Amino acid sequence: MAISNMKLGEKLLFGGFALIGIMAFISWIVLEVVRSRLDKPMFPVLQYEFSEQGKHGSALFRTSGCTICHRAMRNGTNMGLVLDGIGSKRTLEQLNKFLSDPEATYPGPTMDHGPSKGAAFVAEMPQKDLQAIAVFLSELRANPGSNASRFPPAGGESKFIDEMIRMWAPDSWKSEYKDVRDEAPLNAKEN
Repeated sequence: MAISNMKLGEKLLFGGFALIGIMAFISWIVLEVVRSRLDKPMFPVLQYEFSEQGKHGSALFRTSGCTICHRAMRNGTNMGLVLDGIGSKRTLEQLNKFLSDPEATYPGPTMDHGPSKGAAFVAEMPQKDLQAIAVFLSELRANPGSNASRFPPAGGESKFIDEMIRMWAPDSWKSEYKDVRDEAPLNAKEN
């Protein structure tokens, strides 16, 4: 359909969509330029301080083939579960149990973990290496309030949430509605 054959309403509609698309693309470019110039992430998700065994586990995670399917700390792929923040969701004991005997950990069979599956090399690894990888994963903790955490931010404070409320919520919002972070039980401790 040629532009000259379009009605005025159609031209305005398509022009509006084109303008929205152009503005979204320009906004994305500006965001990426700003983000690339920062020395740290805008909204950090992970916090970690690795023990010596955790550092060894990190090296094993990257060199043993785990990154073929999994991603942690920007290493690996997204084919399998992304493990950033897994230490906030699973205990060291749970991670050890899974790495040692994955089929016994879940009620059903796992996709690739087990002696005769794609990640069979995990079942063949020495127990001390599995322990080191489990320690590494348990030390990958998510910041409370991030998308990888089970818990709201400590004290109800979140730069991201507060900034979104400041930008998008009307001034009357605080008087009309309650912030669930004010009511959430904040005494829950991460394992």
